[in-house]
Amino acid sequence: MPADTYDVIVLGAGAGGMTAAATAATRGCRVLLIEKSPLVGGTTAISGGMVWIPANSKMTSVGLSDPIVNARQYLEQTIATPLRYEMRETFLAHADRAIRYLEANTSVQFRAVQRYPDYYPDLPGATLGGRVLEPVPFDGRELGRRFSVLRPPLPEFTLFGGMMIDRADIPHFRHVTKSMRSAFRVARLVARHGLQRLRNARGTSLVLGNALAARLFQSLLQSGVEVRLNTKVAELLTNGQAVTGVRLGSDGQQDIRARYGVVIATGGFSHNAVMRRRYLPSMVTLSAATKGSAGDGIALAVGAGGVLREGAINNAFWLPVSRFKRRDGSEAIFPHTVTDRSKPGVIAVDRKGRRFTNEARSYHEFVLAMLNAQSDERNPAYLICDRRFLWTYGLGAIKPFALSWRPFLEQGYLHEGRDIAELARKIGIDPDRLTTAVDFFNHEAVEGRDPEFGRGNDAYQRHLGDADVTPNPCVRPIDRPPYYAIAIFPGDLGTAAGLATDRNGQVLDQHDRPIAGLYSCGNDMASVMEGAYPGPGITLGPALTFGFLIAEQLADSRNHAS
Repeated sequence: MPADTYDVIVLGAGAGGMTAAATAATRGCRVLLIEKSPLVGGTTAISGGMVWIPANSKMTSVGLSDPIVNARQYLEQTIATPLRYEMRETFLAHADRAIRYLEANTSVQFRAVQRYPDYYPDLPGATLGGRVLEPVPFDGRELGRRFSVLRPPLPEFTLFGGMMIDRADIPHFRHVTKSMRSAFRVARLVARHGLQRLRNARGTSLVLGNALAARLFQSLLQSGVEVRLNTKVAELLTNGQAVTGVRLGSDGQQDIRARYGVVIATGGFSHNAVMRRRYLPSMVTLSAATKGSAGDGIALAVGAGGVLREGAINNAFWLPVSRFKRRDGSEAIFPHTVTDRSKPGVIAVDRKGRRFTNEARSYHEFVLAMLNAQSDERNPAYLICDRRFLWTYGLGAIKPFALSWRPFLEQGYLHEGRDIAELARKIGIDPDRLTTAVDFFNHEAVEGRDPEFGRGNDAYQRHLGDADVTPNPCVRPIDRPPYYAIAIFPGDLGTAAGLATDRNGQVLDQHDRPIAGLYSCGNDMASVMEGAYPGPGITLGPALTFGFLIAEQLADSRNHAS
């Protein structure tokens, strides 16, 4: 085979792209992965790394079971549209097989999360745990010098200069002054991190999405995938009937051929201004996805005859975000997923000082409520809490037990008031209205109740609350001055509209005919969830599954040809 010819070319080094590349390589293909940025991992590397895999074989290890009929029933309830039904059935039929293949043939390893409810736990077919898999922690030192090209996690989710915290260790950090067991565990973790920093720019004990990205990257290296970073693709090569390769560089520097297929997995269009204006609400201008998710791959595929298909429910997956400046002066976005809104002692209000939703709902549902409540896209909503909450749980980019909040106060990210009325004046809300809202909430919160929105009334909300607070882990009065607020805005964590594909991940043209040699997975592919968000990991689950299925099909084509 000529040096500039590969069996498979993959565009994008996120979870979907790396899964497709690693699977194809382990099945005997010569694979080239092209990434336009200098780092691998994409949005996966800064995510929670959870993978939603219904009826997975690992559930038995934690004493659970999940008949596929239950998962199908749950998706029918949460998505409620017959569109993409065949794609969802393909996902359900092959998701566990994809995971088992990756674990048997690559460095990817998962463990079942025994307790993590689906986002609508009271609907038929929902589970309280087991469907969610998380990557097994990974030692970044195994990547050797290539560790430096793995995208690091968000600094706001690390401690002490890059120390990642495993989900299971968070309670120990919270109880470090209350439990000798927790104090010893935290001391060991900090000491381990200190030793790692002697030789590395950040901690090498990787968890969450960073561990998943690292494991996939190691799989590429071990299976012989050629990885080219800082490389842009100008266009797809075609012979009139099929996609046959890629052209690199804006001036046509190099043509590279793909004997069996090109896989588009560049992360969606969250940072493409033109596509955002066309497909997303004008109120949503911010994204927690990495900057590289700019619609490049989708544009390439459309140029080769593919079509973009909108979601039947939403064109993106939503989450509230806040904006701040890091110490180096760079602008940053904080994703308010699960760290603050569901904890007891905080409420969200609009610019009129009114609560507008149950703050402990999923981040996707929370933003839908924001969009319904806000008539003026220029106006943010606000999270309101007291000193006890800020110290115990943090708020947005402000970490728990912070020794000083002054930098956030000085830049205007955090607002402080000696009483609720003063806080209201500082953020431009009518003092009487905000005082009334807080008083009304506090009156019932003393007993752990929220009659207005029912906060803490389902298993998902209670799971993300604070189990040490009774009788309701999501509700406690806001009554320890001074009081604080930060502005939050509707944002996205990834796009759901994407390239139309068949159940094999092959891109379709305007007549719903497969385009030979062109495939897509991850957020470049139209979501099988139609823009609904049934549970944690519903983007990564399909990304890995269809990345695997695409590679399997391409490898079969190669093997049949030889």
